[in-house]
Amino acid sequence: MSSPALVRQPEDGMPATALAEAGSAPAATNRPSAPPSFATLGLRWYRLNRAGLRAAAIGVISLLAFLLVWHLLTTYRVVFFVRFTNVPSPLAVYASFTTAIHDPKFLMHILLSCRRIFIGFSLAAIVGVPLGLIMGRFKLVHEVIFPVAEVLRPIPAIAWVPMAIMLWPTNEQSIVFITFLGSFFPILVNTLHGMSLVDPVLVRAAQCLGARERSIFREVYFPASLPHIFTGLTVGMGVAWVSLIAAEMISGQYGIGYFTWEAYSLVQYADIALGMIAIGVLGLGSSLLIRGAGQLVMPWRST
Repeated sequence: MSSPALVRQPEDGMPATALAEAGSAPAATNRPSAPPSFATLGLRWYRLNRAGLRAAAIGVISLLAFLLVWHLLTTYRVVFFVRFTNVPSPLAVYASFTTAIHDPKFLMHILLSCRRIFIGFSLAAIVGVPLGLIMGRFKLVHEVIFPVAEVLRPIPAIAWVPMAIMLWPTNEQSIVFITFLGSFFPILVNTLHGMSLVDPVLVRAAQCLGARERSIFREVYFPASLPHIFTGLTVGMGVAWVSLIAAEMISGQYGIGYFTWEAYSLVQYADIALGMIAIGVLGLGSSLLIRGAGQLVMPWRST
């Protein structure tokens, strides 16, 4: 067979121009598309984060409205069931903040309070979470420890101050102990609640598959109880700050609670409000850290 016979002949009735267009069509489709513009990317980002932006905008407006009402009440010295005659204005508190932020003593108060919170809360989490898991799993341990915990739980942290001073040799240790107690019981109770809600069908399924007790704890009980554990950690952090401030006001020599009480003793009203705002901001930041850790540990909760 001659070499021209090996050349593929065009189909009957198809002109050469049509073949040329058909051959060039795939090349046209394989051309890279133009990248999206910044306006398109911005619109996509806005649609994905619309709910978060709306919540942030509402939060900012709410804070601005609160500051405006606070300014008006203190400027006109309103007396309506509540007296605002001696309450400092937002501008006075801001002036106090600008002075305190350059004072190493104020920064030391904040750092010491944060250190006490970290130590006391960490100890409460290390003890409370495993103890709650064990109490929720083993009935005998629950029957032994739960009555004692229920008797001690209603005692407020401020009532523990004299006992803590007698139990521990230094004020620092007694304050950390009170902070530990404040956060321990919410963590324990919420962990127990999470253990009680674990589906027994999951436990029986793991046992039928040959899982041992350690594997059941790791693969069934602990993941199922994590949402309630982090709820207890969040609540415990709030109670820890309440307990810490009470302990610092009574027996402390340093800390943001002592700073606030000292400002009251010296009739420095702007510093009182500054201390209260600092406590609120520190507590909010601590809770946000716990919520962020919960989202990292439980990514399925954000979907």
